[in-house]
Amino acid sequence: MAANELYISGIAIARDVVSAVVSESVNNVEGVAHVGGNDDIATSLITVFTTRSIEPAEVVEARVSDGKLDLTVHLSVFYGYRFTELAADVRSVVATTVREQIGVEVGNVDVCIDGLVFPKE
Repeated sequence: MAANELYISGIAIARDVVSAVVSESVNNVEGVAHVGGNDDIATSLITVFTTRSIEPAEVVEARVSDGKLDLTVHLSVFYGYRFTELAADVRSVVATTVREQIGVEVGNVDVCIDGLVFPKE
């Protein structure tokens, strides 16, 4: 098994696949600006104006524990949403999507709010 794969329920799943499934579902939760933390403007400009690629921090961390998938999702959220309610919505959507799309049970979903997006006035 490769380091970039998770082995669960008799299959190997690439971490990038899990991340894509989770990210797609979480991006549809009201109040979520995007999956991933604060975008660093300097990093974005370097990436745009050079050929140098800067690896972003892992936005969805996944590990197998007791036959279940434990996930940590890093988010930027819009100002004005109660964090505890938003996190509960994210947990619910992630658990449902992973169960339906990947076919495995989710143990824990930790939500890390790494960025806050304010409305433009």
